[in-house]
Amino acid sequence: MEKESKPRAIIHLDMDCFYAAIEVRDRPSLRGKPVGVGGARDRRGVLTTCNYEARKFGVRSAMPTFMALQRCPNLIVLPTRFDVYRREAAVIRGILYRFTSLIEPLSLDEAYLDVSAHPGAPGPLAQLIRGTIFRKTKLTSSAGIGPNKLIAKIASEINKPNGQFEVKPEQAAEFMKDLPVRKIWGIGEKSERKLEELGVKTCGELQRFSRSELVDLFGKFGLDLYDLCRGIDHRPVEPDRPRKSLSTEETFAADLTTLEQCEEKLEELFQDLMADLAQKESTREITKIFVKLKFNDFSRTTAERAGLVPTLQDFQTLLTEAFGRTGKPVRLIGVGVRFADTAPESAQMDLL
Repeated sequence: MEKESKPRAIIHLDMDCFYAAIEVRDRPSLRGKPVGVGGARDRRGVLTTCNYEARKFGVRSAMPTFMALQRCPNLIVLPTRFDVYRREAAVIRGILYRFTSLIEPLSLDEAYLDVSAHPGAPGPLAQLIRGTIFRKTKLTSSAGIGPNKLIAKIASEINKPNGQFEVKPEQAAEFMKDLPVRKIWGIGEKSERKLEELGVKTCGELQRFSRSELVDLFGKFGLDLYDLCRGIDHRPVEPDRPRKSLSTEETFAADLTTLEQCEEKLEELFQDLMADLAQKESTREITKIFVKLKFNDFSRTTAERAGLVPTLQDFQTLLTEAFGRTGKPVRLIGVGVRFADTAPESAQMDLL
């Protein structure tokens, strides 16, 4: 008789306010106070993260620092210490490898684990992993456990901070039914508005549409939507795969008509890119930097140069070149870097 295969078991592990938690751990006098990490309070900048005491005031990650201080005047804003964060992430990664080799990092503080082959039940296993991390680092984490990445990721948000939630395979359909469609990966503001116009706000309501109807509405993504709204997700947990580039971009509500306006937006995008670069790809060799513009007639141009370091001045040089090619109003600016083909081995331990 053929042995029945064991169901997939995926854990989504998320460190709680990772950077801020490290700062509070290292400075006990900060305990119980609102703390943000990121852009300095005396210049333009954005918060990389903040703790839960700050979130009570409406402060959140990626918020401009001046706005965060308006909402929470007592907010303590600290500079990032990515060398410390990477060191802690390496310790946590070592703990995770005790339980599985199938680890897909999403950032320094977040990862998927495929524990299907582990002999232990996934719920208690997640509890054991979180407890081990706390004993070693004095940092708390939250976890979601499910039969796939989609459900595990959603489940990890339910009992934050310092908690976990498990959805067993037979519970998946019921779990998805009342969830907002925005919980599905791939659905952004535009897709959400489109679905609201169709009278769809929950995954259960989305299930009323056939595959062909969803394809007509969303193209190939409609095929994914048909499965995802039912809690079906076949994506594997994929260990580290070095990306070829890293970029950030913004589409503007009103077109930018002057180089000065573009330069002002470029500075904000540059700061976002540097934060992402320090967090996600700090050890990679950068071979090129680029600036991409999309104009009001939807034509595009990219100014790209090898041998330049990612400084604001170098990006401004490329912006001037790209803008000068047409002088048309700009509806989108993107900035980014391209990496060497092979990531150094040391990068493998720098991500959780």
